[in-house]
Amino acid sequence: QVQLVESGGGLVQAGGSLKLSCVASGRTFSNSPVGWFRQAPGKERDFVAAQRYSGANIYYADSVKGRFTISRENAKNTWYLQMNRLEPEDTAIYYCAAGSQRPIYSEFSRTYNDARAYDYWGQGTQVTVSS
Repeated sequence: QVQLVESGGGLVQAGGSLKLSCVASGRTFSNSPVGWFRQAPGKERDFVAAQRYSGANIYYADSVKGRFTISRENAKNTWYLQMNRLEPEDTAIYYCAAGSQRPIYSEFSRTYNDARAYDYWGQGTQVTVSS
C-alpha cells in the first residue's frame, strides 16, 4: 500500500522560510512524477511545483517561482519543498502528490499542473504565514 506523508508545515512570519517533506512508502518514485499542490480556505487545489522524474525539468507556478524549490532525495524516497520569502498569500494546506508511472514529455508538459495527473496524495500539512 502506497502512502505519502507530509511534514514541516507550521506558522511563520512573512519573509520567513519553511521546508516541507514528503516521505513515500510502498514503492519508489525516482522514475515517476512528483509534485506539490496547495489549497487555501474556500479555494480550489492549486499547483505549486512538479518534476516528471528525478533529474528532469522542474515546473513551478508563477506565484512561487524564484521563492520555492522542489527537490528529491531518492535514497530516502522523499521529496521536499523549500519555501523562502513566504507571503501571507502562501497560507494553505500543502499536499504532496505522485504519479504511478513516468509520462512522456509531451503529455507531462500539458498536465503537470493538473491534480488529475497524479495518483497518490498525502494528507496535507498546514502552512500559515502571518503578516
